[in-house]
Amino acid sequence: MAGVNRPFDKESNVAKIPTVTLNNGLTMPQLGFGVFQVPDAEAEAAVSTALAAGYRSIDTAAIYGNEQGTGAALAASGIARADLFVTTKLWNGASTKWTAAAVDREFDASLNRLGLDYIDLYLIHWPHPMREDYLTIWRAFEDIARSGRAKAVGVSNFQPPQLRRLIAETELVPAVNQIELHPRLQQAELRALHTSLGIATEAWSPLGQGSLLTDPVIGKIAAKHGRTAAQVVLNWHLQLGNIVIPKSVTPSRIRENLDVFDFTLDDQDRTLIAGLDVGTRVGPNPDTFDPK
Repeated sequence: MAGVNRPFDKESNVAKIPTVTLNNGLTMPQLGFGVFQVPDAEAEAAVSTALAAGYRSIDTAAIYGNEQGTGAALAASGIARADLFVTTKLWNGASTKWTAAAVDREFDASLNRLGLDYIDLYLIHWPHPMREDYLTIWRAFEDIARSGRAKAVGVSNFQPPQLRRLIAETELVPAVNQIELHPRLQQAELRALHTSLGIATEAWSPLGQGSLLTDPVIGKIAAKHGRTAAQVVLNWHLQLGNIVIPKSVTPSRIRENLDVFDFTLDDQDRTLIAGLDVGTRVGPNPDTFDPK
């Protein structure tokens, strides 16, 4: 497919990745590498391949079970810590009574598994609005941010009511809200709220768990630009201003997903992609999801 065999230059890729300035002044690469559903035994190889390709932002989570493998790749890379951006997430399941001490314990466990002295971005994984303990958790996150153990803190999958309540009842505005976002779930209202509040939008499942790779509209645009479907969708995210974290364990696709900076979707392309928005989720509904 077009795009796969393009010349590969790691240093050029590193230089091309744009950054987003978060609301506390920290800069974050706009394109990163996600390791959702990558087994720990495979995470070291996948992350090592991504770092060698030029990625500098790595997104993991406690529930993924691959922080240790991710950390091993970071340590073996030889890349200066200051040049890496590492995100992980608190799994705030219902089986734990969430106090500040419980949050600190989970944060330290992630830090130890990753083998790091600090986290660049620490996220609450789900809002669980039926429990409302996200306020207690967020206050503990504020303390973690003040301590410098996390350079920035944010949330994941939060909806407008939870974001507004956090801002009304606590002191720190989340730096990022990481949400399911792709052409079939474009989240215009939530993205607009993020902009008004100074929260960066980060897209998980940016390719709709691969479902968009065979979409005929995306395929038509890809053929027009001589690119792959994945490259078109990732470029669409970047042009919208989303932070995006595609995942793959295939080296050629890992490199392909980074080769998205030297073409531009035009108005016709964006109009066609806008027409794909049907509000379809591939993941859980944040309003009702409440795992143990």
